[in-house]
Amino acid sequence: MREFVLVAHDAPLTPEFSLDDLPGAAGRLDVICRSITAGLLRSHGIRRDTVVWVVVQDQLAIRFIGEDIRRLNPDERSTAALYRKAVDRAGDLVGHREIESSPGVYITRRGLSDVLDEIEDRGGSLNLLAEDGEPITTLEPRTHVAFVLSDHRDFAAPEHDTIARHTPNCVSLGPVALHADQAIVVTHNAIDTDGYQRYACGRP
Repeated sequence: MREFVLVAHDAPLTPEFSLDDLPGAAGRLDVICRSITAGLLRSHGIRRDTVVWVVVQDQLAIRFIGEDIRRLNPDERSTAALYRKAVDRAGDLVGHREIESSPGVYITRRGLSDVLDEIEDRGGSLNLLAEDGEPITTLEPRTHVAFVLSDHRDFAAPEHDTIARHTPNCVSLGPVALHADQAIVVTHNAIDTDGYQRYACGRP
C-alpha cells in the first residue's frame, strides 16, 4: 500500500469557491487537484493500492482512497468538485469522526500530526520527500509506505517539527525541485520499478 500526505497551505476550508478559478481564488487548488490525480490515476485505470491525504491548513484532512473512489477524472475541475463536496460536509463533523462525502472520499477534522499518527498506527513507514534526503533508490522495500510532501509552498518550521517527531526518514527524488504532482509520479515510478531496476513492462 502507498500513501501520500499532501500539506495544503492555502486550499479552501469551505465550498464557497469557483471551479473556474482554481489557481487564484481557490488558493492554488489546481496544485492539489493535479496531485490527487497523479497519486491515484494511471493510464486507463486507478491505482487501487494508493491513498492520497490532503491536509488543509492543519484543520481538515480529506482522504481519497483508490480502491473505492468513483468519478475521478484526469481534469482539475472534476477533481475540485470532489474536493468541494468534501469540504461542504465539514460543518457536520464531530470530533475526529470521518464522513464519506462521495464514494472513496472521506473528510475528518484532523491536522498533520493526527494523520501521521493514523498512518503509523496502521503500520505505515513514513518518509519526507525533500531534495536533500537520501536517494529514493536506497529506500528499503515495504508493503506499506507513506510519503509526506508540501504543495506550492515550503513547509513551515512547525510542520517540519511535526514530521521530524514522526520520522527521521528523508527521501530525495533528485537535485532538481519538482512540483508536487511530478514528485508523486516519480515516486510511483521508483516503486513500480524496484528503484529503477525493473522495466520489463509486464514480464517477470
